[in-house]
Amino acid sequence: MAHISQIQNGEALTLRGKLALAAKLSLPAIMAQLSSILMQYIDASMVGRLGADCSASVGLMSSSLWFFWGICSMATMGFSVQVAHRLGAKEQSKARSVVRQGITSCLAFALMATAIGLVLAPHLPAWLGGEQHVRRDATLYFAVFISALPLLTMNYLAGGMLRCAGNMKVPSILNVMMCVLDIVFNFFLIFPTRDISFAGMHMHVPGAGLGVLGAALGTVSAEVIVAALMMWHLLVRQADLRLKGRPRGSFRPTRDVLRRAVRISVPMTLEHAIFCGAQITITVIVAPLGVIAIAANAFAVTAESLCYMPGFGIGDAATTLTGQSYGAKRPELVRGFCYIAVGMGMVVMTVMGAIMYVAAPVMMDIMTPVAAIRELGIEVLRIEAWAEPMYAASIVAYGAFVGVGDTMLPAVMNFGSIWLVRIPVAALLAPSMGLRGVWIAMAVELTFRGLIFLWRMFSGAWLRPRSTPAA
Repeated sequence: MAHISQIQNGEALTLRGKLALAAKLSLPAIMAQLSSILMQYIDASMVGRLGADCSASVGLMSSSLWFFWGICSMATMGFSVQVAHRLGAKEQSKARSVVRQGITSCLAFALMATAIGLVLAPHLPAWLGGEQHVRRDATLYFAVFISALPLLTMNYLAGGMLRCAGNMKVPSILNVMMCVLDIVFNFFLIFPTRDISFAGMHMHVPGAGLGVLGAALGTVSAEVIVAALMMWHLLVRQADLRLKGRPRGSFRPTRDVLRRAVRISVPMTLEHAIFCGAQITITVIVAPLGVIAIAANAFAVTAESLCYMPGFGIGDAATTLTGQSYGAKRPELVRGFCYIAVGMGMVVMTVMGAIMYVAAPVMMDIMTPVAAIRELGIEVLRIEAWAEPMYAASIVAYGAFVGVGDTMLPAVMNFGSIWLVRIPVAALLAPSMGLRGVWIAMAVELTFRGLIFLWRMFSGAWLRPRSTPAA
């Protein structure tokens, strides 16, 4: 069976071997991504049982949370990609140095982001156009998540470095564990003490009855536990990266490592910030459509995530494969793995799109008992299903480009697509078509984005020579 070490050792890989290695890395990465979004799905469905107002308070803050989560996640990528390059070049001691410096740098960045988020928390619901009666819960929900951002960033960093080392299994297992813990914590924190019946048995179940706040606390508790386990595995168990038992090294960031991290991460971070700014703008466009539209939009976004998260999993595998091949100075493997991963992603997400189209009523029924929200959500999910193949192309190609450090132009492509296509079309269609118009705009934009990423992939411009890590 193909193994990641074959890239590092310069061994020849057949097409079958490349496919096997791409599949081997993609499957656990897909599971990790699916479990992550499933956790949001569970939160949304549990909160959905509390009514439209609670659902709207969560949905109102989703895009803002994605903004903060995303910029911290992107900041960690500058160090994770360097780890892939170092391991590809068989420079384990330098890879460990990147691990140390990544911990210090990313933790400092996350603390600054947390401070900014907590200052903004009381004001965001009003700025986003939320109605007065949903603002308190929205603020609490946002503030709890932002307070845990430094630990969540360590989860991103450790998981990213493990994946770039070729270890997809541990992040996958731990993300599944996080999903299970989230269910358990939410079960007791969201709902009040109650009597339930199951299989003919009646039980008295204690509960905190915290509602939206309970959903945030439950999810954050699960994330904190998994972040600790992820860091422990990286620093103690991962053979080629662990620090335990190794000579002591400095955690102080050096100019060279920071410069490379900035070159990789800054375009990604700015692109994500601008992208989430667009998402927030979409929220502002949707907010005047009313509580039903806000809730339906939030639930549909979460439900659709189950469809596209496999693409992000394959994109993670593509980053590892192209990154290690690039570090090993094997450009033929870089190109081959990119094509294989993109093709795999488009096939998988085409199938997922078809499933989403058929299963949309079931997905929305799980998330909310409110008929108006459910019916609107079904309509927009079926609009979006048609765009999934091209969305896959953009997601996976982007992951492959990141592996070789090509982040600037892809970031501009993402920025231009969403701001020059999605936002204007959504603003044009929303007044006459409501939420349906917003999602038509999204489908059009995702198709356009996929086409321009395929064009760049086949052009080969992303493979131009770049500065390699210093010896």
